[in-house]
Amino acid sequence: MRRRKSTFRKFQHNNTNDGNGIENSDKTYISKDIEVNKEIIEKRVGLGVSFDTGVRTLEILGKQVQIYFVNGLCDMTAITELLKELMKLDARDRETPYVRDAIENHLTHVQVEYKETLEDCITDMLSGLVFILVEGEEKAFVLDVRNYPGRSPQEPDNEKVVRGARDGYTENIIENTGLTRRRVRDERLRHEILQVGVRSKTDICISYIEDIADPNLVDIVRKELEAIELDGLPMADKVVEEYIVNQAGNPFPLVRYTERPDVAAVHLYEGHVIVMVDASPSIIITPTTFFHHVQHAEEYRQAPFIGTYLRWTRFLGMFASLFILPLWLLMVLEPQLLPDALEYIGPSEDTNVSEFMQIAIAEFGIELMRMAAIHAPSPLTTALGLVAALLIGEIAIEVGLFTSEVILYVALSAIGTFATPSYELGIAIKILRFILLIAVVSFQLSGFVIAATILLLLLVGIRSLDKPYMWPFLPFDGAALWQILIRTTVPSLRRRPSIVDPQDPIRQSPE
Repeated sequence: MRRRKSTFRKFQHNNTNDGNGIENSDKTYISKDIEVNKEIIEKRVGLGVSFDTGVRTLEILGKQVQIYFVNGLCDMTAITELLKELMKLDARDRETPYVRDAIENHLTHVQVEYKETLEDCITDMLSGLVFILVEGEEKAFVLDVRNYPGRSPQEPDNEKVVRGARDGYTENIIENTGLTRRRVRDERLRHEILQVGVRSKTDICISYIEDIADPNLVDIVRKELEAIELDGLPMADKVVEEYIVNQAGNPFPLVRYTERPDVAAVHLYEGHVIVMVDASPSIIITPTTFFHHVQHAEEYRQAPFIGTYLRWTRFLGMFASLFILPLWLLMVLEPQLLPDALEYIGPSEDTNVSEFMQIAIAEFGIELMRMAAIHAPSPLTTALGLVAALLIGEIAIEVGLFTSEVILYVALSAIGTFATPSYELGIAIKILRFILLIAVVSFQLSGFVIAATILLLLLVGIRSLDKPYMWPFLPFDGAALWQILIRTTVPSLRRRPSIVDPQDPIRQSPE
């Protein structure tokens, strides 16, 4: 059938070629000729070629009606109920000149929108919605009947608590917004939805509380997301992070990830902006400082004294993870620095491998075991641990590859890394530890001092979304720093963190 160009309208014609053989044209309005619309849609989404795209055509009150959908992304029960209602409408055989209004009044769904262009309709269809075309009408009905495949909310493996909620974010962005709103029943909570990716059209949600979050911060995040020009987001949240913040060669995490709705809700109340990416269970929290990555939900599920104890234990573990191996190697290379009370520190037996090489091999072995544990099937992880313990813990010492003291301090460093709440920060600490080891073996005491100073200067110079990374240590904020060092009681928390520039800085009024 020859296309009748006079039956559909376009925006300004501006056809170009992107160099990949893909023609780019402006959006096409919905035509009153329903067959013209069907011809365009068939070509664009591959109706009849892709088995999961479908159309159901009905004759309702003398008008042709087409319902377009994608199997696997829609609730087919809702679509079936919709078809039944439309068929009942036609069975009554009541003639009316207002067919569009009659169909609209029989759409059995609470959320109905209207679209004027085929591009918008197709994008919604590929997102799991259905759209309905009526013969002679220039607007389509769009119904949200999404039912994404996925798992139910479960406690995140990397953010477990002894007491607390057991639900966690999933790969379904609609479900994730619901989990957040369940904990933030504030009428000013905003969920702004964007679609990013020229081909993927990935849904991204910006969440914030309107009268708390800094409008400038919200605008920055929104503009950074709207500026993304990419085919798709296969790595979801990680790709979004790289566009929002300039990571470059900085190993430290500049945004915080969480899979716990209660953690996200706490940050929303403080004035942070969170970003949800469809198909990812990890939520991005912005802006963040170094100290946001060293706190854990478990501290707030216990009494303040116990929470402080857990926090300091974690701090000491992280400190030991970073410095215990470089300091031990420094004392071995320059034993005159040891006080008399610590003269026992250092290897008591000779080996054919230097202390630095022993540490490097052991670190490599632990990292290799961590990767193997991630990729190995669950039934094999126990056997993997036994093999690793025998090879590294016993046989390696007996053959003279390692000394027992090296194994001890490497194990303590590894435990400190695993105790770090943020996985990204734990990896950064591991890299910096190795840099300190290289500085120590190269220049001994002066190398350690210079490397540690450069590390501190690096941390002070980092900014995440124009916020100082070491706040409240530098610039100094005594009250905020006290809340980081000590798990204070919730009734004593009067003000929100100033680092996010909240519009309403008062968290709760004094009694």
